Amino acid sequence: MDSNLFSRRRAERFAQLLDEANGGRRHHVRSRADDQLAMLVAVGQRLPAAPPAVEVDPEFRTGLRAMLLATAEREGIGAPAAVTTEPSSRRSADAGRNRLLPAVTARRARARGAILVGVAAGAVALSGISAASENAVPGDALYGMKRSTERAQLALASSDVSRGQLFLDFARTRLAEAAALRGNEDGFSAVLDDMDADTRQGVRLLTTAATQRSDPAALDAVNSFLTGQRRAVGGLLDDASRAERERTRRSLALLDTARKRSDALREAIACGGPAPVGSDALGPAPATCPGDR
Repeated sequence: MDSNLFSRRRAERFAQLLDEANGGRRHHVRSRADDQLAMLVAVGQRLPAAPPAVEVDPEFRTGLRAMLLATAEREGIGAPAAVTTEPSSRRSADAGRNRLLPAVTARRARARGAILVGVAAGAVALSGISAASENAVPGDALYGMKRSTERAQLALASSDVSRGQLFLDFARTRLAEAAALRGNEDGFSAVLDDMDADTRQGVRLLTTAATQRSDPAALDAVNSFLTGQRRAVGGLLDDASRAERERTRRSLALLDTARKRSDALREAIACGGPAPVGSDALGPAPATCPGDR
């Protein structure tokens, strides 16, 4: 069966089930996908019942505007048609065809404009679903949307410093998810793995920026994160199982190592030390200050 046809039929059946759930006319048919679609129908019913108070993030709004303007410029939307001069013989030969160009160009411009409007409308709609997914944890229907929103934020970030700060924010989010998964050892451990990965990415980006600029400002953000995060991660040890405590201690060890790296880089920047001798998952490895040799 053609995949496009299958997808269209699946979408049509989902619309029918959603309509029936909201009191619409019942369709006396059944699809093999009904069991899979039932969960989506349930989510669709819950969303209107408790609409989230959506407030579009200013950074998202700015990134979306920049993307739309860049697309409009690339596609030539709103730009006047170029005026060219050609020999009279060629103008005569192409007269019939040229009479059609304004209409064709107008249709293309309208089509491109419609695409941009669709992209913008879809982005705004998704921002509402994104808000609804903020408290989702692994296993929830909206968790995939939550992680997709995070990837979109990273794509729109304007600098490595912004991306580094976002990764640290995501590490805080993973910590909250881990707290909600206490008692589920596999889920708890998997979320802490993701939290540690976000921590490494954020620390690496920020320590690299601080070293390249010889400016410890980015290290301030790292230390602020590490102080609060270590205290919160330590709270996971309370009433934890043995496996959960062992896994939590690995995350604590990573935070301690990151703090040592940040402090060493700060000292190297303050003393005007030589360039880093290498790097690892936490960013540059500081060289020894001249006075310490």
